Amino acid sequence: MSTTTQTLAGTHWKQGVKDAIPLLGGYIPVAISFGLISVQSGFSVLETILISAFIYAGASQFLFVAMAASGAPLWFVVIMTLLINARHVVYGPNLSPYLNQDKKWLPLMHGLTDQIFALAHARLPQLPDHARIGWYTGAAVLAWLSWIAGTALGAIAGGELTQRWPLINEVLPFALPALFFVLIVPRCNNRLWTLTIALSAVSAVILKVLGYPNIAIPLAALCGAALFYALKNQRGMGER
Repeated sequence: MSTTTQTLAGTHWKQGVKDAIPLLGGYIPVAISFGLISVQSGFSVLETILISAFIYAGASQFLFVAMAASGAPLWFVVIMTLLINARHVVYGPNLSPYLNQDKKWLPLMHGLTDQIFALAHARLPQLPDHARIGWYTGAAVLAWLSWIAGTALGAIAGGELTQRWPLINEVLPFALPALFFVLIVPRCNNRLWTLTIALSAVSAVILKVLGYPNIAIPLAALCGAALFYALKNQRGMGER
């Protein structure tokens, strides 16, 4: 690889890191929460860090720890974890057209999270082909390392932190929703996306209030998707 190529690759990698820095505001607090909960559930500090390093699945990690601590069968824990992560069946194929010219993207899918997907889906189309794998690597690796670091902090010092600053217990649950909110708001830059996101949000709130919290998010997502494609098709028909 020539010096110029290496320099360009480093530049794209650094840009990915730079673009992913805002994600740390949501990753680290939630990871601290996971580290604390995992240790309280009976896992060692090392086991907790390894869970974040190798499972690296956010909500699935909380479920894994809770089910394992309650004595659930391993096969059931695995099935439930896979079901929660079934969304990656959609994520991967949506990003592969931007990355499949370089097969190094396959192992890098370990770093694909909801937030990285949202960020990559917005940024990769704007980048030239040769810049995409470097950008994705920088963004995904930074997010992964921040999750591991937050987990370690929570596992080692989480109890002391929450005792010294009780307000942390109140703030941590809002970190991840706030992060998703920050990622979603920039999409409200046209009527189509604004109506879609608004309907999804309102549907989720209504279902929650009516007493259906377990299906609120999936049904709200389906409502939003249906509206998006209905409006898109209607607009397409009108342009003919």
